Amino acid sequence: MPPQPDTPTTLPRFPRRIAIIGTSGSGKTTVAARIAAMTALPHVELDALHWEPAWTPAAPADFRARVEAALAGDAWVVDGGYAQVRDLTWGRAEHVIWLDYSMPRALWQVTLRTFRRRARGEVLWGNNRERLRMFFFSRESLLLWIVQSHRSRRRRYPEYLRQPELAQLTVARVRTPRELERHMRELRRLLPSKAPSSVDPAP
Repeated sequence: MPPQPDTPTTLPRFPRRIAIIGTSGSGKTTVAARIAAMTALPHVELDALHWEPAWTPAAPADFRARVEAALAGDAWVVDGGYAQVRDLTWGRAEHVIWLDYSMPRALWQVTLRTFRRRARGEVLWGNNRERLRMFFFSRESLLLWIVQSHRSRRRRYPEYLRQPELAQLTVARVRTPRELERHMRELRRLLPSKAPSSVDPAP
């Protein structure tokens, strides 16, 4: 039966392949890192595979090859929403966590993240750094992207997730940090008690 993204999900076991999706600034990488830390699953960050120096996107064929290689294993947690590799991420995942926060929260979180990165001098993927001018005043502004894409993402994601080829997915659509924490507690509960830092093979 195709997944119903608006319905809370009860998982029968801990999923071995998890995709974290949501708009920019929703906290996808943070959530993926938390799951990786508690399970020892490999963490695949799509941004790290997509961006090259000088904020140059990888060639589509190169990006796809990198994603295929990174997801070749039987267990992982991946974060990112690149449509061009959705067949590899959603298509192979067992479980999707959709961080469907409100637009004001996403805008606030991405603004805090940008200023924090600037203050710390963080070096990002491809040896790049975020620039405030790019963030606020360019046509590629993250703020503008969130405003433009937030509503359409909410409309389209349920349609995508109900496609027959994604029938293997269980979907947790979380709309608030409190709902996320509730789902994280559920995932911790499902961890094998005999080996809390690993995930048992699927039956």
